[in-house]
Amino acid sequence: MRTGRIERKTAETAIEIEVNLDGTGTYAVSTGIGFLDHMVEQFAKHSLIDVTMKVAGDLHVDQHHTTEDSAIALGQALAQALGDKAGIARYGHAYSPMDETLARVALDISGRPYLAWRAGFTQQRLGEWDTELIEHWFQSVAQAAGLTLHVELLYGQNNHHICEAIYKGFARAMRAAVEVDPRKGGAVPSTKGILGG
Repeated sequence: MRTGRIERKTAETAIEIEVNLDGTGTYAVSTGIGFLDHMVEQFAKHSLIDVTMKVAGDLHVDQHHTTEDSAIALGQALAQALGDKAGIARYGHAYSPMDETLARVALDISGRPYLAWRAGFTQQRLGEWDTELIEHWFQSVAQAAGLTLHVELLYGQNNHHICEAIYKGFARAMRAAVEVDPRKGGAVPSTKGILGG
């Protein structure tokens, strides 16, 4: 079982996260931010990575710490579950349509964190979630999990559709990348023999 469990406590947030890369997409998510919950649930469902996430954050201040710290902890849990990354496909990509919107996500579980973000929103909030925090969520996940992550909005108008298409694309790309390829014989997918740095 490729699983990860992170407990992260600071003066700003208290977080417990568990993931199972070989799951069925089950989830139990509670961050205190309804739209963020919805997006993490979409990630779990479409990646087939089981996710349990419980966050108590300083939402009386704003949503920044809860958004950032939940993403960091999720990325850390994914990295823990991946271990030395032996045998994984490593790369994943997905086109994700949602009505009038089309998003494209490509990633490499490289150990070299990088986010290329080519997307945007035309409203300040989705539900109560500040849309400026969405890019930061992906940056924080990429940093903590060691992902080279490229996110593009090819076109779209409805902000809900844009966000959901991006998260579903990320999920499908992760599903492909974490899969164990039996042809690799358990080898780390790098000519260096390690992934990262």
